[in-house]
Amino acid sequence: MAAVVDEFEFFLEKQWSDGFPVVTPTEARLQAMLKGTRRDPDELIGKVPPAMEAATVRTVAIHALMAGCKPEYLPVVLGGLALMLREEFNMNGVQGTMHGVAPLMIVNGPYAQKIGLHGGNGCFGPSFRANATIGRAIRLMMLNLGGGIAGVASATIFATPMRYTACITENTERSPWHTLAVSKGYADTHNVITCAMVESPRLCFDDVSQEPQRLLTGIADSMVAMGSWNMHAQSDMVVAMGPQHASICAQAGMSRVEVHGKLCQLAGRKVRDLKNGGNWRRERALGFPIRVDPDDDECFIPAIKDPRDLQLIVAGGWGPCTAICHGWSGGSRAVHGAYEI
Repeated sequence: MAAVVDEFEFFLEKQWSDGFPVVTPTEARLQAMLKGTRRDPDELIGKVPPAMEAATVRTVAIHALMAGCKPEYLPVVLGGLALMLREEFNMNGVQGTMHGVAPLMIVNGPYAQKIGLHGGNGCFGPSFRANATIGRAIRLMMLNLGGGIAGVASATIFATPMRYTACITENTERSPWHTLAVSKGYADTHNVITCAMVESPRLCFDDVSQEPQRLLTGIADSMVAMGSWNMHAQSDMVVAMGPQHASICAQAGMSRVEVHGKLCQLAGRKVRDLKNGGNWRRERALGFPIRVDPDDDECFIPAIKDPRDLQLIVAGGWGPCTAICHGWSGGSRAVHGAYEI
């Protein structure tokens, strides 16, 4: 008599999951998932480094199914993976890094709202199926198709909870400004994904400031640290302003562009401060895309070396808090693009 196979244990024992049970990808479930896109199941999206296994529409659908996605989530998973496989995003590098970063997807446009992607209270946390499962599908492909398993192809020291899932949208209902996608030249009607390699969010809690200068000074301070790669390389950063903080700036007449520029201006440290600890190396400073004098103790080094590296969004619930996601070691550039429904 054949032994009964526990389908959940079967996947967990083979390391085909992220440590949590997965939905068993039966043929019937796969066919239902593929109805979420009009694309050919055999269409190649790309090869996932470092193992370089092929990601076709079919294999992406399998992993979306395993992650718990609904069929209507599939276009976002396909669009996100295609962006992450761009050369400038450097998936290969982040798969093997010692650092603890993950590809964060910021999804804008009407389709994000239609499928229930969440950008309000608790958007970086649990309870939101679209956020959780879309990000998880990406991670499962990085593990199964790319081989990015800790201790195997990945040398990450601690990793990050964002390596389970990292997918959000903006809180457009409570934002006083246009979205990140619009700031990049897209229309509100476009469905757009922006991806950046970042650490888990650290929070700037400020329930005192009632005017922009004081508020942004505190947020800018949270954007810098001796141990942050943003101080020692050109690196991306995501600043998710809570709607309450954003409204303080907007009510004072500041536009999104002005807030973005002010944060770029304020966030940084002088050379004399950076020499005291952390990852400072004189030769690294000489390689910055901006001119600095590493021998001048009073020289100010900005955390954001190129304004395009700061991804400013409005997300989260109402309250005196902003989330800052520091970037990787300069080996990746944020990517963005419209995706096919």
